[in-house]
Amino acid sequence: MALSVVDLYRDVLPKTNCGDCGFTTYLAFASQVVSEKLDLGRCPHIPADLLEKSKTELAEQYREGRWTKRDMAADALEWACQKAASMALPDLPARIGGHLVQRDNLTFLELPYFTTSVLIGDGMIVRNDNAELTRWEQVFLYNHLAQGGWRQPLGKWKGLVEFPNTVSKIKSMIEQVETPLIQRFRGQTDTLKAAAAAIGGVEHTDDRESSGLNFHFQPLPRVPVTLMFWDEDPEDGFEPMAKLLFDETVTEHLDIESIMFLSERLRQLLCITD
Repeated sequence: MALSVVDLYRDVLPKTNCGDCGFTTYLAFASQVVSEKLDLGRCPHIPADLLEKSKTELAEQYREGRWTKRDMAADALEWACQKAASMALPDLPARIGGHLVQRDNLTFLELPYFTTSVLIGDGMIVRNDNAELTRWEQVFLYNHLAQGGWRQPLGKWKGLVEFPNTVSKIKSMIEQVETPLIQRFRGQTDTLKAAAAAIGGVEHTDDRESSGLNFHFQPLPRVPVTLMFWDEDPEDGFEPMAKLLFDETVTEHLDIESIMFLSERLRQLLCITD
């Protein structure tokens, strides 16, 4: 028998709202037990036999995925792994860059990634410096393998809005990437320069936008990114601005979701490196 939030609240918990479980109400506690797999034993007032019986029932419904909140990163990683599974490692260097290496009698693709590199093998991706990759980074990298792109960048830069099917992502780009960069580096361009350099960013002059800062990043061999940043100018009434630009070939190497992840990851690295 599966236990819903109502079942737990009605038949298992004492409903005293004592707060001993760490929640102000038992209904809130029950919700976390069902959807987030919170330990039911955090309530010290459930009789031992009822607790054991309820835990057994909960374990069964957890295995079935009933009522639990799905782990979106885990689902995305599993799907990305499946998509990339058909990619033959020997074919990848010519298509996306990097080179093949041997480690412990196994073959890996060593692919440059920002200022380090990742080792890509059979069903695994790890950083060469042993630092941990987040699951979303692994998703992004697997999607890069599976996307099928091969062309070198053309040096023709576009904002996200200039690519097809990105309307729904423009707000996210502003809220999750551009605005946080503006808030962090407003009036602190020297700090931005140092943060950019720490993750491999190269400052260069763009004749089109000579009044702003322009940083070129190389997250992956065939996926360059440019960050343009204009600081505030109170005298002229100009507010600060930030904008990411991508080579026009980027959608051959990354899907739109992965472009967004890369943008957010770049923002994270800039904001934690200073």
